[in-house]
Amino acid sequence: MNVASATAAPTPHEPTPRKGRRSVVEVKDLTMGWGDVVLQKDLSFEVKEGEIFAILGGSGCGKSTLLRYLIGLEHVAKGEVVVEGRTVAEFEGGAPPFGVMFQAGALFGSSTVGENVELPLEEWTDLPPDAISAVAKAKLRLVGLDGAYAKFPSELSGGMKKRAAIARALALEPKLVFLDEPSAGLDPVTAAELDELITTLNQSLGLTVVIVTHELESIFRIVHRAIMLDKETKSVIAIGNPHELAESEDARVSDFFNRRPSRHESSVPPAERTRT
Repeated sequence: MNVASATAAPTPHEPTPRKGRRSVVEVKDLTMGWGDVVLQKDLSFEVKEGEIFAILGGSGCGKSTLLRYLIGLEHVAKGEVVVEGRTVAEFEGGAPPFGVMFQAGALFGSSTVGENVELPLEEWTDLPPDAISAVAKAKLRLVGLDGAYAKFPSELSGGMKKRAAIARALALEPKLVFLDEPSAGLDPVTAAELDELITTLNQSLGLTVVIVTHELESIFRIVHRAIMLDKETKSVIAIGNPHELAESEDARVSDFFNRRPSRHESSVPPAERTRT
């Protein structure tokens, strides 16, 4: 039985494609890289309102770099990135129209969990301190961290840190959030609980979620559509629902979704593969 079949059993939140909705992210002919180094060429895709959309691909294909372009941390030299109707260049000097959960949470260790969540509110709003505190506590309750407001990140488990980072990403009430490897480093139960939280936020708040991940169980469990980047061709080689992509006739795509080694890897003796 392949991975797609093993994980495709219906759940209370069976992912279904979002059709007929406006585009909240539009990438047009984007080329990513630095100097003579090109990661991806002429990249084009869109993310629809209300989707949980995943950016997938093997190591070194540019997944996290693409996320940096989407949130405005990288300068667009060729092509266009439009998020919520604005080019990324327009984000400078104002509150971004999205929230971001960085890889591993990226919480400030010298600040309490509450203070971490309050940072965007202090930076981008004129709310008084008591209102900022109330909003931060409400966001922590929303992600299941009621009572963690006064704790420091070092007192939290890995899963709790991810939840706190999501609470911070939601502080300004965005309708779009970017999550970088939310399930990485978590045990299967904690990862499943985080998937459930992401799905609940998507359904209850109408949140659009863009995820960079390589966790297949999470991909099959919650993602509506995915884009797959390829390092060799520097291009998009697949886009669609993960369950459908797992049955792709393109071996590069179906191998990824079914955890099959590529032909190149298969030709390398196991002892050599371990050393590389």
